[in-house]
Amino acid sequence: MSTSFDYGTGRRKTAIARTRLYPGSGQIEVNGRPMDQYFPRKTLQMIVRQPLALTKLAEQYDIKVNVCGGGISGQAEAVRLGISRALLQADPALRGVLKHAGFLTRDARKKERKKYGLAAARARYQYSKR
Repeated sequence: MSTSFDYGTGRRKTAIARTRLYPGSGQIEVNGRPMDQYFPRKTLQMIVRQPLALTKLAEQYDIKVNVCGGGISGQAEAVRLGISRALLQADPALRGVLKHAGFLTRDARKKERKKYGLAAARARYQYSKR
């Protein structure tokens, strides 16, 4: 594996993915394990591969990802954003395709904090009139 790589960071909820793209044959490694081992569900594997399938570059890059925090679904979406940003760094001409598909947009939704005096973030305690 060569030493030159393109880098992209992806975040989703509390998950952070640091992604490196190397010229290669299409292997994806997440936290030192093959992607299909780390993300066992087919839907999560599909989410991770979406930018590569869209740009038809799946067989041209080896991808190494370090991901931490959050749950498995948030991690998969963070990896997708990281791969998209790394692809953009590798080839700026892909910007229109990736942007149109929504892969360059950071999903800003997070869990809302619980407020004092309430049962949850917005849910109130049950009110009894009598």
